Amino acid sequence: MATHAPSIRQVRPVWQTAVAVLGLSMALLGLAHAGDAEIRKNLGERLKDLGKIDEVSKTPMAGLYEVRVGTEVYYTDEAGNFFIEGQLLDTRTRTNLTEERVAKLTAIDFASLPLKDALVWKQGDGSRKLVVFADPNCGYCKKFERDVRQAKDLTIYTFLYPILGADSTDKSRNIWCSKDPARTWADWMVDGKLPPKMMGACDTTALQRNSALGRKHKVNGTPALVFEDGKRVPGALSLEQLEKQLVAAKKPV
Repeated sequence: MATHAPSIRQVRPVWQTAVAVLGLSMALLGLAHAGDAEIRKNLGERLKDLGKIDEVSKTPMAGLYEVRVGTEVYYTDEAGNFFIEGQLLDTRTRTNLTEERVAKLTAIDFASLPLKDALVWKQGDGSRKLVVFADPNCGYCKKFERDVRQAKDLTIYTFLYPILGADSTDKSRNIWCSKDPARTWADWMVDGKLPPKMMGACDTTALQRNSALGRKHKVNGTPALVFEDGKRVPGALSLEQLEKQLVAAKKPV
């Protein structure tokens, strides 16, 4: 049976439809760029203290945009007329989208951490690993230190991070310069035994590096926990919460 090429009249509607779809796509792309520019312009002019906007992106919620400033996340409309500081929750999945996003932004490459500058304490076979930024005068750090001693098969790397005042700096120096820093730390944090005063010369440049490391990763409070998968958690966790995070951090990606 012979076949015939389509006529011009048959081809034209298809061609016209393709052009229309392409035009619509280009228009939508233009609107997206316009929204980004308008948001940056309006928020930059109206909120002088906001800082440099690093990224503007759509959220799963229609008409709502995420505005990222460093590792801080905010929300606005497509014109930057309204500004929201808070949590975005997906009620269908009970997911905190803001928390998930910030966790990705603040994640730390565990393998890149200078563990030689940390106090090391091993429990059981030590197969699981946890990094803690801690101040010797931090009450929450002391509570966490007591709780974490009950965790099984864990190696704890503690970066002394004195941010609560001059006495915290003195105690950190005395702990780091003691004969057995990890034991001295445990004696003070768990049992309340005051660290012996530093006698003679001692290299404390590791403490300076710890301070620089904390500032680099914007560690503003203690304790700050870092798990093997890079997830960072501010504040102390209960033993049950800690165990869940340790299990999650060990799951293959």
